[in-house]
Amino acid sequence: MKIGLMLALIISTFCGCQNDWKSAFDTQLAELGHRNWIVVADSAYPSQNSKGITTLVTGESQTEVLTYVLQQIELSPHVRPKIMFDQELAFVTDQDAPGVGSYKEDLNRILGSSEVAEMSHEQIIEQLDRASEMYKVLILKTNMTIPYTSVFINLDCDYWSEDKEKQLRSVMGKAE
Repeated sequence: MKIGLMLALIISTFCGCQNDWKSAFDTQLAELGHRNWIVVADSAYPSQNSKGITTLVTGESQTEVLTYVLQQIELSPHVRPKIMFDQELAFVTDQDAPGVGSYKEDLNRILGSSEVAEMSHEQIIEQLDRASEMYKVLILKTNMTIPYTSVFINLDCDYWSEDKEKQLRSVMGKAE
């Protein structure tokens, strides 16, 4: 599958067609499940070597890509997003990075009432690196040029909650 996806991206590049990252993403999303990650990354996000990491260059804005990704996850019956972003973003100002204030407003609009965790960039990267040893990580690089704007999405099961899992484990413990 990965080779076919890479071949399609190479062919679309050589034939002058627009890179159809959405189609590639939709295919990947159907394969992904809980414990997989999706990263909507800024343009300076590094290309990583881990075997479990796939990177797609979207050529689109961060907000367009994030909006699409969250809409597609919402439509999928099998996963839900656990969203994280760098706590450093709160300290970046328009003086340091012009446009960051507008981006933060867009991010708040896109995320709405979604629960979001903030942690240091290094902590998130460590989690992502550990996850990529066993699970797939899909990185969608955007044309964003503001630091600390990557959005990290750890997928969780949508049809089985943490409460249901705790209840099951409790019943199993009583049955033994």
